[in-house]
Amino acid sequence: MSSAAGSDTAPGQEPDTTTQRGGMFSSLRVRNYRLFATGAVVSNTGTWMSRIAQDWLVLSITGSSFAVGITTALQFLPMLLFGLFGGVIADRYPKRQILLCTQAALGALGLLLAALTLSGHVQVWHVYVIAFALGMVTVVDNPARQTFVVEMVGPGEIRNAVSLNSANFQAARLIGPAVAGVLITAVGSGWAFLLNGLSFLAPLAGLLLMRTAELHKVERVPRGKGQLREGLHYVAGRPELIWPIVLVGFIGTFGFNFPIILTGFVNHVYHSGASTYGLLNTIIALGSLGGALLAARRGRTRLRLLVAAAFAFGMLEVLAALAPSFWMFALLLLPIGVFGMTFNTSANASVQLASDPAMRGRVMSLYMMVFVGGTPIGGPLVGWVTDTYGARVGFLSGGLVAALAAVGVGLVLARIGGLRLKVDLHRGKDHRLIEFVPREGAAAPLVTAA
Repeated sequence: MSSAAGSDTAPGQEPDTTTQRGGMFSSLRVRNYRLFATGAVVSNTGTWMSRIAQDWLVLSITGSSFAVGITTALQFLPMLLFGLFGGVIADRYPKRQILLCTQAALGALGLLLAALTLSGHVQVWHVYVIAFALGMVTVVDNPARQTFVVEMVGPGEIRNAVSLNSANFQAARLIGPAVAGVLITAVGSGWAFLLNGLSFLAPLAGLLLMRTAELHKVERVPRGKGQLREGLHYVAGRPELIWPIVLVGFIGTFGFNFPIILTGFVNHVYHSGASTYGLLNTIIALGSLGGALLAARRGRTRLRLLVAAAFAFGMLEVLAALAPSFWMFALLLLPIGVFGMTFNTSANASVQLASDPAMRGRVMSLYMMVFVGGTPIGGPLVGWVTDTYGARVGFLSGGLVAALAAVGVGLVLARIGGLRLKVDLHRGKDHRLIEFVPREGAAAPLVTAA
């Protein structure tokens, strides 16, 4: 793997220490990024309130975890179907203008759902349609937002900015579910939807107040034929891109189905209500926030950290599924959040840094298509398993898939890097039970890079 992908530095290359010198919050020194981050934390809080309210509204109408899975699937189905086209748009047009349009559209959809709910006319099919419409907007919003970060802070701060974006999202996740739980219990879901719709005024104001002259210029790709196919060929020919994206697909499809799993545990295992659901989401968010801040301190992102975090995430889900008590289950959600976010930020930064700037929009659209686009497959499947065999089996199966995928991708990357797995049963401080060692005849640069 190249060092740009976040692997160890190869011989003769200087390590990238820009982020290490800058500190945990170095990206916030950039005015445009501060405006972006401030608006994002407000809208992200509203988004989390809306997510909790949406899941609970569907569950209260239907009484089915499968219906919650359908809602989640519809919201992410457009990413699976059209995600790559969003990347082409992000590479072709100014990203700030794209975001002004998408953020306004997201706010309008939030207000529409609020009006339906507060008026008492909401039905489950209304939620399905609005969820699908949100997904269509996100197809364009996601790659534009992901790649706009480098235009604000420049390549030297991209790792830090990606981590702080995740920390921003998780900080909002601490507040949003707790507020949503109180609102749902006190006055109903409609007010959570209303506040979400209004929250998008903050990112719109931040985008309008930016100094465009201070943005880092990125060459836009002119309109042309075959750009979608060109992006796929570009990713397919680079192991440092394709294998992390494959792992992201497995984890995103089967491991990150928390709305379905947690509603199942709250409703059928612990027989509790919306406040408990909000509490469990807050605990995951607390762990995720810690994982994002730890990632912001790192100067480099290594592929072995990516694989190790994915494996730990999967095994912790297995343990949580088997937890005998509520508080043990809740406690395990904390490290699940830490390792899940460590995996997420490592994968995002690695893929962005390994991509050519002219291709970054298409690469990140593929990344997001695989990450969240697998939800239309995994969401209903995990929801069906949860309804049929119980929430514990649903959580257990998702964790096992995540852990096995991490092992498989780790072995593939090791082989590409000229390494093999060695198991040493001898005891002693100089003997490791499991380690990767160079294969005979492997090229030295590949071994070093891996």
